[in-house]
Amino acid sequence: MRYLPIDPSLFVSNRQRLAQLMHSKSLAILNANDFMPTNADGTMGFRQNADLFYLSGIDQEETILLIFPEHPDPKFREVLFLRETNEHIAVWEGEKLTREQAREISGIETICWTNQFETVFRNIIFEAECVYLNTNEHTRNDSPVQTRDDRYIRSFRERYPLHRLERLAPLMHHLRAVKHPEEIRLMRIACDITKAGFERLLKFVKPGVTEFEIEAEMLHEYIRRRSRGYAYSPIIASGKNACVLHYIQNNQVCRDGEVLLLDCAAEYANYNADLTRSIPVNGRFTPRQAEVYDAVLRVFREARKMLIPGNLWDDYHREVNKIMESELKGLGLLSQHDIDHQDPDWPAFKKYYPHGTSHFLGLDVHDVGNKYRRFEPGMVFTCEPGIYIREEGLGIRLENNILITEDGNIDLMENIPIEREEIEALMNS
Repeated sequence: MRYLPIDPSLFVSNRQRLAQLMHSKSLAILNANDFMPTNADGTMGFRQNADLFYLSGIDQEETILLIFPEHPDPKFREVLFLRETNEHIAVWEGEKLTREQAREISGIETICWTNQFETVFRNIIFEAECVYLNTNEHTRNDSPVQTRDDRYIRSFRERYPLHRLERLAPLMHHLRAVKHPEEIRLMRIACDITKAGFERLLKFVKPGVTEFEIEAEMLHEYIRRRSRGYAYSPIIASGKNACVLHYIQNNQVCRDGEVLLLDCAAEYANYNADLTRSIPVNGRFTPRQAEVYDAVLRVFREARKMLIPGNLWDDYHREVNKIMESELKGLGLLSQHDIDHQDPDWPAFKKYYPHGTSHFLGLDVHDVGNKYRRFEPGMVFTCEPGIYIREEGLGIRLENNILITEDGNIDLMENIPIEREEIEALMNS
């Protein structure tokens, strides 16, 4: 891996906290993600199952983790299975983790090879009264791809039909929503790498450059700082492209007088940053662009104030939407008549602000968490209001990453330029 070693106490602590939530005499089973195929013998880059990484720190394919806190034999209370290397694999793919390396990374003492799984598993499974298996229960998940977890659930039911199954996902969502201090440290590194990429391109952007050249500039800066690269498909949207919320073609020329919307950030050690900035291609905002920018920044500041302990997701978004409605009226985009006669299921402000203001952030960019749970210290949210005026070919969004604390919050991106005047000054320096 490119990233520096992580303190294994993070993963030890995570397993201990999971054990406290599990039923008595229960076993949790987690599988690594698959390598996803492309064509012929090609594969996409490997990305570890976030829950498995959270509990073990292991970033290798074909890994299996068992957690059975009350097993009578202590050596079977935590067991990690790894793909065993051989000379052929070492020549073609490189060395895999040794038992000693995996023990050092994870803090797990019992390390076996994956090809030993069935033999070892029979010494464990019949002591369990219930078994936790994992599925993707993210509310935005709509993937038709069958995962390794999906296949394992089917196989397990066939082999052990009398065991009671439990959902692991709710427990993991509960745990992962509140970040450990070591997780916050890793997320800060991702934010710092993102800052370097953004500041690099402020001196690079000018009329005539292409969106994909900008994409390359930031990627270079991310990778040279130990990131794997982008935390998500980057949105580099000039002019009217900024009004397409998930524009990822990044193939147009940036033109004089346009605003460039940049929704792109780095990952580090599987933890993600999520940044959006809107900058003038020629280094100067027009009066109208400045007016819209300042309106978005005001919404951002007011929204951030509400990311505090005790608040609720829906209440928070309702209040932000009221502020946005007021700003849109001030910009002449909405009238009181529009508001008085709006469809309650699609309020008038949605024409110019069709998305939510925040989402959980962590090992996944749209991280797991429960919207009905009150905000707690240690949670990290994005804050990302935007205004998109298709008839003017203008889209502006601003986004930072906010850590909720006991007495308010901390902006993990407070050192990344966001003031309009500061961005103009840096672009013209």
